Amino acid sequence: MADHQISPDEALHARLQQAQKFKEAGNQSYKEQHFRDAVRRYHRALLQLRGLEPSVLAPLQAFGALTPALTQAQEQELHNTQIDCYNNLAACLLHMEPVNYERVREYCLKVLLQQPENVKALYRAGVAFYHLRDYDQAHHYFTEAARREPKDVNVKRYLRLTETELSSYRQKQQQMYLGMFR
Repeated sequence: MADHQISPDEALHARLQQAQKFKEAGNQSYKEQHFRDAVRRYHRALLQLRGLEPSVLAPLQAFGALTPALTQAQEQELHNTQIDCYNNLAACLLHMEPVNYERVREYCLKVLLQQPENVKALYRAGVAFYHLRDYDQAHHYFTEAARREPKDVNVKRYLRLTETELSSYRQKQQQMYLGMFR
């Protein structure tokens, strides 16, 4: 029986498929509110995709590595899976105690780099910045989310909270400066 050597194209396709399966399993765990398991599965999906990006592959090809070029459809699938995983990781982390707001911010910013109009990522980034007490950035993200989803009650609520914090901060600043000149 001859050993069947899989081609680089087949290996690439298999990794994309495996990443998709991990993401779908993560989605199922999320629906069942098994957030730690979902996080694990999203991370495994991202590991499958690591090193497949064209920007990473080009320098490797100069060293003679057998890495096939991604088709446009494969590249789109890769980016969509990454974006979904990062967005879903942020959602999971917001349900886990203690919430790691730094990581939520990091994941949301990765999503927004690729999809600046992604309302869920805008909202979650705002939540992260709010809890990290960066109210200017929180306000920016909530304002963008509200512009795209004006009826979203959660966005409206956080936008009001952020505006209250900013107003309070500005009043304290004003009082401090007034005190300096008396």
